[in-house]
Amino acid sequence: MCGIAGMIGIETGERVRRRMLDTMGHRGPDENGFYQESDCCLLHSRLAIVDIEKGKQPMKLSYGGADYVLVYNGELYNTDEIRRELTALGHTFDGHSDTEAVLHAYAQWKEGCVDRLNGIFAFAVWEKRNKRLFLARDRIGVKPLFYKIHEGGLIFASEIKTVLAYPSIKAELDEQGAAQLILLGPGRLPGSGVFRGVQELEPGYCAFYDKAKMRLRRYWYLKDREHCDSFDRTVDTVRYLVTDSIRRQMVSDVPVGTFLSGGLDSSIITAVCAAEMQKKGEMLHTFSVGYRDQEKYFQANKFQPNSDDHYIRLMCERLNTNHHWSILTPEDLLETLEAATWARDLPGMADVDFSLLRFCRDVRSEVKVALSGECADEIFGGYPWYRDPEVRALEGFPWAQNTNQRVEMLSPELACKIDGYSYVMDAYRDTCRNSDILPGAQQQDRRMKEMVNLNFRWFMQTLLDRKDRMSMYSSLEVRVPFCDWRIAEYLYSVPWEYKDYQGKEKGLLRRAMEGLLPDEILWRKKSPYPKTHDPKYQQLVNERFQCLLRDANAPLFQLVNRESLAKISNHESAWPWYGQLMRTPQTMAYFLQLDFWLRHYQVDVLL
Repeated sequence: MCGIAGMIGIETGERVRRRMLDTMGHRGPDENGFYQESDCCLLHSRLAIVDIEKGKQPMKLSYGGADYVLVYNGELYNTDEIRRELTALGHTFDGHSDTEAVLHAYAQWKEGCVDRLNGIFAFAVWEKRNKRLFLARDRIGVKPLFYKIHEGGLIFASEIKTVLAYPSIKAELDEQGAAQLILLGPGRLPGSGVFRGVQELEPGYCAFYDKAKMRLRRYWYLKDREHCDSFDRTVDTVRYLVTDSIRRQMVSDVPVGTFLSGGLDSSIITAVCAAEMQKKGEMLHTFSVGYRDQEKYFQANKFQPNSDDHYIRLMCERLNTNHHWSILTPEDLLETLEAATWARDLPGMADVDFSLLRFCRDVRSEVKVALSGECADEIFGGYPWYRDPEVRALEGFPWAQNTNQRVEMLSPELACKIDGYSYVMDAYRDTCRNSDILPGAQQQDRRMKEMVNLNFRWFMQTLLDRKDRMSMYSSLEVRVPFCDWRIAEYLYSVPWEYKDYQGKEKGLLRRAMEGLLPDEILWRKKSPYPKTHDPKYQQLVNERFQCLLRDANAPLFQLVNRESLAKISNHESAWPWYGQLMRTPQTMAYFLQLDFWLRHYQVDVLL
């Protein structure tokens, strides 16, 4: 993986280039480069994974009488197929990198190349003759791409901090951005970068920028189709798609490992990877995160019915992996609050982010690439809100059924400008309304497709943001095999009764993987990403939170009602703040992040 950035039609000098490249170093510590001409400057920082010698960027190509320059962040998982097709059309290659395959694909098919690519990517191609820039992002949104129209030109980058590094850009927050932070956070509106004027190229979109205009095109979305496969045929297809995606995503010229939680998704990935490594006579490195005295303090609940340790050990013994533990303390978590906020450029999922950031640092000391199990729950219907009829029937984002509490949080200035309840419900209803569903669908299947789209467009993007920023902070490339668009596209049309096989969450996936995993793992009840239950963590967070409440000059209170915020520490809300894991200590930590973010980025609040 890498960091990319560029400026089109806007003044750029060596000082600006260096300033922006400095913000990208964590994404690509191995080398950096730039391309510059009068109308265009492209920047790249590289984390070298494939074709170390010949995959350098920016990469140039002269083909068909035209000159192209590419900056690319991602991994292509059908490189061999693309190269064979292009070779048959007369293209020749200097190396074996996916970067070179993407550049030749664009030279051959222009914007149509995105329809052929299977991977996780964000890239930009400059057409020198036409003075035109092409931008594209992968279908699912695994790799980030932000941009801002500024001073008659365009600035784009992998991360918001790089956009903000341009000297004349100010970090500003208007009422729309402020509303997202309080009413939707840590989620955000599709296409929004929260900072005023900063936008995100959405998943499944590409764009041309020329003559000071941006033209967007959506090239992929979840489209409903009639599902004609029998249940048994569906099972076979799911097994093939999932295992094929995992094997494809092991491609690398550097060591690869897997995250292992002992749950279904990471165990599937680890089992397939371990088998592939054993064929080569090699041992797979696996990694788990835990907490000091977790067995002492763990409290079972409906979201986390049991601890992971036993299941992790079972998988490691079964697969004979080289396993590594990262054991964290409450102090470790609080120490990374600021770093996690900077890594994400926005307040995030509190200690769910903090622990992942620390964990990825440890993983990076052993491997450069890791595979992780995110997004199976969105695709196969694993979350509790898919399965709880009461929650399913409610309006509003199912992972944040606390809109009234959030509305009460708004500062008086913000409450005068935003109708909080309507703001949330309009965003929710717009997503449901724009879900592609075949006419005549049964009510249950219609609702489940709405739920999939809500999760795809909102909750999953929050998790993918978290995974990319926390891992790339330590220059670790994390791949997510369940985000293969072929899996998402196929599963979208599969009837709910198939997905709900035997009334189990992700029952279809479990059935498809019979024989691959021990039954104890295969049929284990879902348990989310592990968090600490140590009361010391809540104590430490609460101490900082109380200091914040007493700070008369805290910038947070431009956005938040102080009296409403103070109530958080005194009782546990009926609903988590966001998802399954953000209870009282995580909610307090979120507002600590928000206050730090306003200070660190010196945000000018425009209300």
